[in-house]
Amino acid sequence: MLDVMRMLINREARWFRCGLLAIAGMLLVGEVFAAPASGPEILKNQCGPCHLQGGKLQRIDSMRKSPEGWDMTIARMYQWHKDDFRAGTKAISKEDRLTLVKYLADRQGLAPEEAAPYRFLLERRPNAQDVAPDEELTQMCGRCHSFGRVALQRRDAEEWKKLVHTHLGQFPSIEYSNLGRDRNWKDIALDQVAPRLAKLFPANTEAWKNWQGKKHSVPVGRWRIAGHRPGWGDYAGYMKVDATGKDHYDVQYNLNYASGAQATGRGQSIIYTGYEWRGDATIGNQKVRSVFTLSEDGKKISGRWFLRESDEVGATFEAVPDGAGASSNIVAVFPSLLKTGSETHLSVQGVQLGNTFDFGPGIKVLASEQKSANEVELTVSVAEDAPVGLHSLKEKNGLGEAKVSVYRQFDSIRVEPEFGIARLGGGTTPGVSAQFEAVAYLNGPDGLPGTADDVRLGYVTASWKVDNNGEKAKAEEDVRFSGVMDTQGLFLPAAAGPNPARKGRSNVGDLLVKATVADGASSKEGSARLVVSVQIWNKPPLR
Repeated sequence: MLDVMRMLINREARWFRCGLLAIAGMLLVGEVFAAPASGPEILKNQCGPCHLQGGKLQRIDSMRKSPEGWDMTIARMYQWHKDDFRAGTKAISKEDRLTLVKYLADRQGLAPEEAAPYRFLLERRPNAQDVAPDEELTQMCGRCHSFGRVALQRRDAEEWKKLVHTHLGQFPSIEYSNLGRDRNWKDIALDQVAPRLAKLFPANTEAWKNWQGKKHSVPVGRWRIAGHRPGWGDYAGYMKVDATGKDHYDVQYNLNYASGAQATGRGQSIIYTGYEWRGDATIGNQKVRSVFTLSEDGKKISGRWFLRESDEVGATFEAVPDGAGASSNIVAVFPSLLKTGSETHLSVQGVQLGNTFDFGPGIKVLASEQKSANEVELTVSVAEDAPVGLHSLKEKNGLGEAKVSVYRQFDSIRVEPEFGIARLGGGTTPGVSAQFEAVAYLNGPDGLPGTADDVRLGYVTASWKVDNNGEKAKAEEDVRFSGVMDTQGLFLPAAAGPNPARKGRSNVGDLLVKATVADGASSKEGSARLVVSVQIWNKPPLR
C-alpha cells in the first residue's frame, strides 16, 4: 500500500511539473523579443553558477537537443533549482530564455537527418504512431513518454547514464510502476539501455559535424504555398518573409481554399539550427503555430501549422520560392478527382506556369485561360474509357507535376484515421477533439477492397455520424454522453464527469465513426473507431 501511495504522489508531482513544461514550451513559438544579452552571457550567468567547473560547462556540453528539448531543460532546471536559478534577485526573463534556447539549439542542436524520423512529434501530428527500435526500448522508455522524446536528443555514454539517475531521482516510483517492478529496472537501464542509447544516439556524429560546416539558407522572399487542412480541404496561396534580425522574420500569409474560403494573416518566426522554423501568427481569426523545416538548398519549406490552443487541429504545409528566377512548379490542382465521361473546370496553382498541359491518355484539355503567371484555369474532358487511377499533370515546358485521380465509381471508402482518440474537457482544461476524413479508393489488382494494393484516389465529401461501438457501449449509451460530431467530420467531446445522468460516471465512450459518401445514384460507407478518453492535464512540447 505504501508503494502505491508513493507512486500516486510521484505521479501527481509529475503531472504538475509537466504542466509547467507545457507552459514553458510556448516561448519557442510565441512573440519574438529583442534580447538584451547574448547567448554566451546568459549561459554563463544563469547556468554557470551550477554547471561551470574548471572553465567548462559540465553536462551541458555533453548533449544536443531540438529547440523544444532545450526549452524543456530550462523549464526543468528552474522548477528543480528555483532558488539558485536566478540572476541577482530576478528569475530568467522571457527574452533571455528565448535567446538561450536559440543559442543552445544553434550550437548543440540536431542535424536535419537526425530529427527527420521523429518530425511528427515536433509538428504535433495527431494519431501518429511512435515506434521504438524494439520492444525493450518501448517498455523501458516508451511506457511513460514517447520514444521520440528520447530520439530527439544526443548524449555521450556517461550522460545517458546520468539521465537514468535523473529519472530515479525525479520519479522514485519508476521501479515499482507497470513494466518496472517485474524486472531489475535500475540495472537494466544503466548497464544495458544507456549503452544502447549511446550507440543509437551519440553526442558526436558526422551528420552534425557536416551540418555545422555548411552555410545555411535564409527564407527571405515570396513563397508559393499549398497544403491540406482536414475538415476544410486543400488550399494554395502565398507567404511573404522579411528579415527583422538575424534568424528572425516577419511573415505574411494569404490562403485560398479549394472551397472558395480565404484567409490572410501575419506573424513572426525564428529559424533555429539553420533549418528549424518555429512561428506564431494569426490567420483569419485563429491563432496558430507553425513548425516547419527549411531545406538545405533553401528551395523548400515543409511541415505543419496548428491551432495554438488545440494542436490536434491543423494543416500540412509545403512552400517553394516564387518570383523572378523561380523554377516552374505545380503546387496544387483544384479539384483533383475527375470522373470518367465528365467535363470539369480545374484551377492549376503553381509558379511560373505556362498554358499547355498534359494529363496523359483519356483526358483532353478543351480550354486554357492564364489568370496569372501562377494560376491557370482549365476545362478538361474525361473520356468514358479513360484509364482509372492516378494521372500525372504536367506543364509542357515546366519541371513540376501534380497528381489527379480518375474514377468511374468508388470501390470503397475508408475513414482516416482508422483509430482516433478524443479527450473530455472541463474547467480550465480544454477538451481534445478528433478530426476524421473520408477517402475514396479503387480496388487494386487483387480486386478486393481493403487490401494493400488498393489505389488511393483522395479525400471526398461525406455525411457523418457516430454510433455505439459494441454491446457495452450501447448498454451505457456512450453515443448519448460522449460528445457530438459536426458536419465536417470533427468530433467535439463532452465535458468531463462525474455525470449524474450516468450514475456518476464520466462521459468517456467507445464509438464507431461512420462516413457516407454519395457516388452517383448510390452511396458507400466507411467507418473508424473513436475512443473518448479522460482529460489530459499537460501538454509538454515533446510528449
